[in-house]
This record gives sequence, C-alpha cells and structure tokens, in this order.
Amino acid sequence: MLKTKKTVIPVSKTIGDVSGLLVVPNEPEAILVLAHGAGAGMAHPFMEKISQGLEARRIATLRYQFPYMERGNKRPDVPTIAVATVVAALDHAKTLFPDVPLFGGGKSFGGRMTSTAAAEKKIPGFRGIVFFGFPLHPPGQPGTKRGEHLKKVDVPMLFLQGTRDTLADLRLLKPLCRKLGEKATLHILDAANHSFNVQKTSGRTDEDVMQELTDATVDWILTRSKEPARK
Repeated sequence: MLKTKKTVIPVSKTIGDVSGLLVVPNEPEAILVLAHGAGAGMAHPFMEKISQGLEARRIATLRYQFPYMERGNKRPDVPTIAVATVVAALDHAKTLFPDVPLFGGGKSFGGRMTSTAAAEKKIPGFRGIVFFGFPLHPPGQPGTKRGEHLKKVDVPMLFLQGTRDTLADLRLLKPLCRKLGEKATLHILDAANHSFNVQKTSGRTDEDVMQELTDATVDWILTRSKEPARK
C-alpha cells in the first residue's frame, strides 16, 4: 500500500488550485513531479504503478491534475494554462523538499507540457525531464512539429518509448534525439505501445515492461542527481 498524501497546489488567481498526490519514501534521493496524460488523471493505474516503483527505490513523486481534469472536462487545457500548472507543481515540490534533487516529466501530454515549460525557461533549479512516451505526433500522422521546442530545453531529457508506440515513429524520434546531443537519452522498450502494454505473443508481460521502465528511470535520475542543478 502506497503512503499517499493529498496536497493542494495553487496555480494562479485566475486558474485556481489543483489537487496533488505525494508519495514519499524515507530519506528520498530525488523527487519526480509527474504529470498525467491527456485522457487520464493522476490516479490512473499507470501513474500509481510508477509512483509505487519509484517509492520502493527511494524516489518521491508528486502527481497532480491539470485544471481541465480537475473540473472533469475531456478537452485538455490550452498550453498557457497547462504550462502554468507545470510550473506551479514544480515550485510546490521545491518548497516542500528544498534540499532534494528535483525532476519533472509525465505521461505523454504531461511530459510534453513539462518540456514546453522548460523550453520557455520557466522552471529554474531542476535537474531534468522524464518522458513516459513522448507524443511526437498524432496516430497515423508522422511528423516532428511537436518536438521542435525540445532544442530550446537546456536540461537532460530521458525518452522512454515503446517500439509499438503509434504516437512516436522511432524513425523520426531517433534522429531527433541525435540532434539533441548529450541532452537526450533514448530508452526503447521492445514490443510496448504508447500505454506500455505488450501483446501476449511478444513473450513479454506488462509487468516486465513496467520493471524495465522503473529501472531505467531510477538509474537515470540517480545519475543526474549527482550533477549540479541548472540555474
């Protein structure tokens, strides 16, 4: 059972507050501020499993809702509102844990909004971004426009991508990551789709993928935690 604590994150006077969930191990070595995907909130099973796996490895998480999800709407917020929420969540985590290395990221839409905030230089003092499935393009519409802002991000980035991810053609994502140079680490999960599920015929299980996903995230975060925070 996760030791989950509810918290409230003030975004702005016009946007209001959003809900958050803290999962904190004893003496955390880092904290990951984790945004949800476009179609599911912070309590989605994937978000729960990631938080559980990271807590077992002494990495805390702060999950939070975007305002549209808080209101029960289906249409995601416009980028300005989403970015403001990302910044508020990271600031909230920094206030709660000022001496713990800070990371941001999220599932799909949440990760992309985190990198958008970083590209706009709105997140000082954090160590890097973890993308749990970067949504490079809509399904069936290969392109790289959604990744153009990444060249403006000046912190390390970890891309966790499945080979069956229809929102990120690896023939496009691999060269994009190469262009980003040392800032980008691409970890490919064989047979996984955008939700990190696998088919039975693959010889793998969803649990196998989740373990690989967790291990890759922990190893990357702990390595980056030893590096100085960007100003």
